[in-house]
Amino acid sequence: MLSLMRWLSHRSLGFLHALGAVAGWLGYFFSRSYRRRLHANAAAGGAGAAQRRASIGQAGRMVAELPWLWLRPRERPLTPPAQWEGAERIERALDAGRGLLILTPHIGAFEVIAQAYAERFGTRQPMVALYRPARQAWLRELEETSRSRPGLLTAPASLAGVRQMLRALRQGQTVGLLPDQVPPDGMGVWAPFFGQRAYTMTLAAKLSAQTGAPMLPLLCQRLPRAAGWRVRVFDMPEALPDASAFGADEEAHQVACAAVINRAMEFVIRQCPEQY
Repeated sequence: MLSLMRWLSHRSLGFLHALGAVAGWLGYFFSRSYRRRLHANAAAGGAGAAQRRASIGQAGRMVAELPWLWLRPRERPLTPPAQWEGAERIERALDAGRGLLILTPHIGAFEVIAQAYAERFGTRQPMVALYRPARQAWLRELEETSRSRPGLLTAPASLAGVRQMLRALRQGQTVGLLPDQVPPDGMGVWAPFFGQRAYTMTLAAKLSAQTGAPMLPLLCQRLPRAAGWRVRVFDMPEALPDASAFGADEEAHQVACAAVINRAMEFVIRQCPEQY
């Protein structure tokens, strides 16, 4: 499998996206459970028929571009470079010196965000990106080595990783999280997400509360015809609720914070539902 990924990493991005689109449709046709989940999620998110069809190929493209992103030589920048919208929001957050939490759901080319950030802002303040180690040893090693680049560090989803992220934020650095990732048992709360109860991580809100770091939602859209990516930076649609309003009920406060972050992720997803 690693040999195949290395071979794919030397192919053009256009070839990988074409291959991924075909693979996405094959998965759709041959997996009844995938079709059922896709239609249920699209209905919950309000996506139309055209957006549902587009999401099938986009899911395949997301997987197919991973070898190119992970195994690209560290000294070689993203080509074409990522386009930025709203980068001044990151500039202001870094100027404040309290660290920065970047939040993105599993949408579009979310793997590109960390690399694009490292290329543009990494020499000023590096990013620490949270990841969940794969079960397969070869894939786990690949994740650990390929995701670390100049200006980009990784932290496993463990207690040691949380401590690493806290240190980074307190030093004014940036931390990247995917809040729609299902947390381990006991590390999340049930909060609304597109009208359904979803087990949601509390880590982002806790990191922000302990360090004072602001949060910014991001979206990385995959552009057509292998033209690269557009990274869009947004303000949080609403602030996290103050703990004092909940008295001693810490769980209620965490649920309210998780609901705010979920609504921010819904806002991001609605910008480009065909790539979710």
